[in-house]
This record gives sequence, C-alpha cells and structure tokens, in this order.
Amino acid sequence: MGLGWINPEDYSFNSFLLMERFQIRLMMESGGWRNNKDEWKYSMGVALNANPAVKWYLERKCPECASALNEITVNAPTLTGAAEIRRAEVYALASVEDWVTHTTPEVMETNCQYIRDWDKERLYEMADLKDKIVLDVGAGSGRLTFAAAALAKEVYASEPVETMREFIRNKAKNESITNIRVAEALATSIPYPDNLFDIVMSGHVVGDDWDAEIAELTRVCKSGGWLLDCPGDDTPKSDGRVGSEKLDELVMRGWEKMEYIGNGGGNVCRYRKRIWK
Repeated sequence: MGLGWINPEDYSFNSFLLMERFQIRLMMESGGWRNNKDEWKYSMGVALNANPAVKWYLERKCPECASALNEITVNAPTLTGAAEIRRAEVYALASVEDWVTHTTPEVMETNCQYIRDWDKERLYEMADLKDKIVLDVGAGSGRLTFAAAALAKEVYASEPVETMREFIRNKAKNESITNIRVAEALATSIPYPDNLFDIVMSGHVVGDDWDAEIAELTRVCKSGGWLLDCPGDDTPKSDGRVGSEKLDELVMRGWEKMEYIGNGGGNVCRYRKRIWK
C-alpha cells in the first residue's frame, strides 16, 4: 500500500531524472519500498528499456549502480505496447512514491498529512528559538525551517534533494523571509563548523545510521544547545518515523520524550536532548 500522497499515474517516468545519487543508490539496493522485489525488477526493467534516456541518467548519476541497472534491463523484455509500458512505469513510480513526491514539493503542504495538519506550536514547546541560530537537518519542503524562521535569528536548512532546496529558496523569497540559508547536505555530513548552532533540529530523518547522524548533529551544536527530533503530525500511512518506535533508541541515548495526540488521533513522540561539552 502506498502513502497516498500522490497518484503515481499523474507523474511522468522522467521524474527519475530529478533524483539524487543517494536516492538512486538506496532504491537499487532495496528494490523500491514494496515487498514484491521480483515485480519491481521486472517493472523497472521494462520501464527503463522503454526510456533509455532515464537509464542513461541513472547510470551516470550513480555509477556504482550501473551494473545492477544493466542487469535488470537485460532480464526484462522490451515491450512495445503503450499500455504495458505505462503500467510498468507507474509501478516503478509508486514503489518510491515519497521520492517521486519530492520532485513536486509544492504538493506536499496539501497532500502530506504530516505537514498539512502539523502545528508549529509543537516545535515551539520544545525549546526557546527566539534570536537563536538554528539548523534544520533534512529540511525537506521546510516544515520546521519556516516555523523556526518566525522566531530565530537565522535558520540554516540543510537538505540533500535539489528540488526541495529550490522550493525553500523560492518560498522564502516569495514570502520576503530573509533569515533562511539553504545548503546541500546529508545528515551524516553537515557542511558547517563545530559548535555553531544553538538548536539543531530534524524530523523524519534520524534513524538510518544512529551513531553517525547523532554524532554529526552533536558536533555542530553549541554546548548548552539543544538537539530536537520533531516529526510531523500523526498519519495512518506514516513512514514509520512518527510514533514511539524511536523511544527505546533515543531514550537510551539520553533524549527526553515529549508525547502528544496528533490530529490524526495517534501518538506523536518528539525527542530532545541538551548538549553539554
């Protein structure tokens, strides 16, 4: 079952031309997010055979995946029927629905419940942002960034996906918000010096590599500053980063849990940790 954020049939297979190297690598390593990996390989192979320019881009954007891409295309038939090809394209798009959605970040504020129904007061309850220098790690379309910018001195939004970075820049410009800075970065490689930020926050990011991510967030946080993990509102089609599944890991690492009932009716667990060096 998909997330329900978009209808993949509305998207071109050329959406893959907007994907970043790390996204391509993770997609190829996992075979998309659906359970039927054989079906994914077949559909992706058919779609790539019908769209050689997309295959060319993926191979060159992510050269470490070139052999795997070649394998799935060699093992898939070259179909000529438009309906069959489109069916394969839609399956491939749906298998990474979240990343396809990222190619049109303007739809996220209306289509993604965790953004649409989220209240910025949930962030403000976690720490005093007034006149602070804040970093939003994995900023996405800017849910936390824009909330923090209303109070903070400066907000730095680090985000690895170009379409998201451009969306934040354009929104800030259109709304005459002048205290937001945007940079390209992964959570494990933040391009800022040690001890720079009063608050380092993220949502739906930490958890892929606990040690490396938390170490990097801690590195750029000032002594006496805060690390905040503030996910969006509860949704029945969550990506698995909203509820209490983070509890054991972050609490064991010294984080404080702050829980509330989201607009979707489920528990939303936020976490924070004061950093002393």
